[in-house]
Amino acid sequence: MKKAVIATGGKQYVVTEGQTLEVELLGEDKSVTFKPLLVINDKNVTVGTPEVSGVTVTADVVEKEVLGDKVTAIRYKSKKRVRKVHGHRQHSTQITIKSIV
Repeated sequence: MKKAVIATGGKQYVVTEGQTLEVELLGEDKSVTFKPLLVINDKNVTVGTPEVSGVTVTADVVEKEVLGDKVTAIRYKSKKRVRKVHGHRQHSTQITIKSIV
């Protein structure tokens, strides 16, 4: 079973073939390629400096723009009649890992 560690959006993900995951918003339309930082192939582990040469991870974009859960930030001052509520929903992209070659 092949596994790889990829970096996108300032975060690192451990991925396998056929896995579906949500990553930070990508500008690509249909297909995305990543350079892995680490590759695990059964008992062989290859660590890149900083990336593993000759290996690519390809992924298909399932949904381009997915909204995350709503996060609410509240500012409140007691006895001053100050109340402020901000809401935010993070945009992300849903991808499926196609192959680790």
